[in-house]
Amino acid sequence: MKVASYNIHKCRGLDGVTRPDRIIRVIRELDADLIALQEVDRRFGRRGGLLDPAAVRSETGLQLLVQSDVSHRHGWHGNALLVRGDPVSYRRSRLKLPGREPRGAIVAEIDLGDGEFRVIAAHLGLFRLSRVDQVDALMSAFHDLPPMPTILLGDFNEWRRWGRSALRGFEPTFGVAPSILSFPSRRPIFALDRILGWPAGLITDLAVHDTPLARRASDHLPLTAEANLEARMPAAQRAA
Repeated sequence: MKVASYNIHKCRGLDGVTRPDRIIRVIRELDADLIALQEVDRRFGRRGGLLDPAAVRSETGLQLLVQSDVSHRHGWHGNALLVRGDPVSYRRSRLKLPGREPRGAIVAEIDLGDGEFRVIAAHLGLFRLSRVDQVDALMSAFHDLPPMPTILLGDFNEWRRWGRSALRGFEPTFGVAPSILSFPSRRPIFALDRILGWPAGLITDLAVHDTPLARRASDHLPLTAEANLEARMPAAQRAA
């Protein structure tokens, strides 16, 4: 299964123009089975969703799993999921994250036909201490849930690779977050976007999607990876 994470920057390209159609074309380029999106809603006013779900489905084959209870919005704190086709099963919850800014995460359990797995999708804050608390909150939520193959992905806003990196809280469970440069899209120098998996071996072939269109459509480049849902869970977890 191919998965991706993409901060669409409210569909505003590097030319300053808001072009949802351009974002949809990048999504079509990705050819992924599941995509976590960030910044899917407008920032001010009614904060309406920026993508046309019908256009997304007709042009990409992906369905927008709307996270908001408000009819004109798509995301939970800007986070939303796209999946290919109609899930066999789908359950979701939403997690408010601590910090100086309003932030949240999606926790979704999905079966696309090859077995059930969990997705935790988040957009972490701009302040390091907030990110540390947010990572702790995500790990606490993960450990409170029944064991299941889990994909953890999103824009984590952390450019530090060692030492003071807020992402060190993920390492005991998800391992070291690979640093793939994805921001800014024109000439990437920071690894802000990440895709991690549990158990070990779930996530492979991590790459940045770097095309001329992707470099124009948003200030982030998408990340892609392969998810192997047959990755072996630890024996104690399988027994549980």
